[in-house]
Amino acid sequence: MFVSGLVSVALFLLAATGVRGFTVTTNKADVRVKENLGIDLSCTFSGDFGSNPRVEWKFKNLKQSQVYVIFDGKPTTSYASRVTMYNSNLRFATVTRDDNGMYDCEVSGNGQFGEARVKLTVLVPPSAPLCRIPSSVTTGKSALLTCHDTDGSPPPKYRWFKNDVPLPAEPGKIASFKNSTYKLNVNNGNLEFPKTVKTDLGQYYCEASNEAGPPQRCRGGNMEIRDLNTGGIVAGVIVALLLVALLVFGIWYANKKGYLPKKSESKPKPSVVYQPTSMYGGGGDDDDDGEFKQKSSFVV
Repeated sequence: MFVSGLVSVALFLLAATGVRGFTVTTNKADVRVKENLGIDLSCTFSGDFGSNPRVEWKFKNLKQSQVYVIFDGKPTTSYASRVTMYNSNLRFATVTRDDNGMYDCEVSGNGQFGEARVKLTVLVPPSAPLCRIPSSVTTGKSALLTCHDTDGSPPPKYRWFKNDVPLPAEPGKIASFKNSTYKLNVNNGNLEFPKTVKTDLGQYYCEASNEAGPPQRCRGGNMEIRDLNTGGIVAGVIVALLLVALLVFGIWYANKKGYLPKKSESKPKPSVVYQPTSMYGGGGDDDDDGEFKQKSSFVV
């Protein structure tokens, strides 16, 4: 009696204050469907939205860009060939992987507004992933093995195999792998060795899998771990030093025997400026003015 009395009082207060109750809901907020099949996204509402409520559907893809699917009661141009709306539900004749994302059903009218969100996941099996495996790594150096698939939806998880034995994502928890130093990221497919050791050599390949289909693996490859060739480095340095010593000795010997040309000592030559003698003087008795003067007479 007490509870029913409280409910009655609450309803009376809502009616007296003019507050109207309304809801917008969906009967399935997480929808999964295989690519190229059809699917319905549900949206129901109740409350005082007026006699002609406005229902719109918006789509936000995985890159967070938003577009209208239903606007003003009709499908937009890009959806017109495969989308219809009945009542307030959204029906796809076929779906593609580009339809992955969030769908918002928005209902408005009579001053009220409400919305419901549906997540749509289009199931696409992975294809054979692309693997990158270094063929040779020096002991103690880092190594990165990558694996990636661009088709799978939802995004696949990755596993790595060494000599056909699966590598656990957390090797420290497995007794037979507790001494392993690799790091495996199951979400992006990276297999990283911070410092390689001889036991890391082997045949590697990775596998991509999701709920849409069977797992797919890459071709894989062999990774060798080689020790640093210190002996070869030392030998190379010694050979280089011997060549330099032979070159220096050859130059010294050739110079001593006179095979190399000596630098000739040359005195600097005075610079000579030629000044033509003028045939016609210009008014002066100075001999240095360049005027031709007869110093003596010739007797024949």
